[in-house]
Amino acid sequence: MNLAGRRIVLGVTGGIAAYKAIEVCRRLVDAGAHVAPIMTEGAKRFVGETTFSALASEPVQTSLWDEDSPIPHTRLGQGADVIVVAPATARLLSAYASGYSDDLLTATLIATRAPVIVCPAMHTEMWEHPSVQANLETLRSRGVIIVPPAEGRLAGGDVGTGRLADPSDIVAAIERALLVVDGERPDRDLVGLNVLVTAGGTREAIDPVRVITNRSSGKQGYAIAAEAAARGANVTLVTTVDRQAPSGATVIDVVSAADMEAAVMPLSQSQDIIVMAAAVADFRPVVVADRKLKKDEFGADGPARILLEPTHDFLVDLGARKPTGQVLVGFAAETDNVLENARGKLARKNLDLIVANDVGAPGAGFEHDTNEVVLVSATGMDHNVALTDKRSIARHVIDAIVSIRAVH
Repeated sequence: MNLAGRRIVLGVTGGIAAYKAIEVCRRLVDAGAHVAPIMTEGAKRFVGETTFSALASEPVQTSLWDEDSPIPHTRLGQGADVIVVAPATARLLSAYASGYSDDLLTATLIATRAPVIVCPAMHTEMWEHPSVQANLETLRSRGVIIVPPAEGRLAGGDVGTGRLADPSDIVAAIERALLVVDGERPDRDLVGLNVLVTAGGTREAIDPVRVITNRSSGKQGYAIAAEAAARGANVTLVTTVDRQAPSGATVIDVVSAADMEAAVMPLSQSQDIIVMAAAVADFRPVVVADRKLKKDEFGADGPARILLEPTHDFLVDLGARKPTGQVLVGFAAETDNVLENARGKLARKNLDLIVANDVGAPGAGFEHDTNEVVLVSATGMDHNVALTDKRSIARHVIDAIVSIRAVH
């Protein structure tokens, strides 16, 4: 979806998650959208006006009364292609549902016929309160799009549902809303399908302090999980990293390769799609000490030695036991002979698709927000994806999976 030239009003209310709206603003502007920010008085207690004025397409507006335009809410509401409120507090939801317009943001929401997206963020007890849920139901009945909060760590250290959705999920919701405006059908081609995604690098213990691991950040796996969820899938994310998961995903936390195998294998037969984006360790220590080892215990003279053994490659098992119709996707992070090595893994592990990338290329691979890959399918078709953000890579991967399913 091309956001270039789209006029987006970004409303920011007074919640601790207001700082995440800065990233939403940045992503929209980077995509070419014209972003007009509105901040409530509460929002200004958490983030500064200058930040949004610097990043957005026009200066932030905060009041019905002190702007150059005598009717700023009408100008903003009528000129918007879409309005998004992130975060949306319980107060904002109540005011909007009841039509109580006591500030610029609520007045603009009532003065528009553009699609409206609200992204609630609040403490779990507030989110679950019957009045909040009733207000959400009222807004849904009027066509307002709700991007629900995620589960995770909240302000104050609690853990529960209430975290603002990831900025990538919010931008994706904006893109889908604009597709509807344009008379197009947003991609919902995974509705009802079970999709399992693995993410992150496994950690293999040496002792209670030290581990053998790799550079995987989990960003690509999480982007694929988010794209699958946005397209209607029931997503299970098996992960070694602590990142914000897409709304509605079932998250299974693991540490080692053996942990990941134990989590994935019992679920594998019920999955329509499995994407093994995790960087699973190839080796682990033969013996794991039950106490921190001292330096001299590794060998006093010469290089330190740790005896390693191969981990079990359970992706081979997934390929051997793959049920009819399931699409199995692997990843090949290589530094040389990229395509040759990827094609070897594709055949050896009975995969339908492998995502190959040169992790030594600038801006690609582990820890980066960007990647460039080649999608190699079992049918012999290669699809090159030039350097781009990892959510865009995820779209290409899911598109390829949908194409494979169409001919299975």
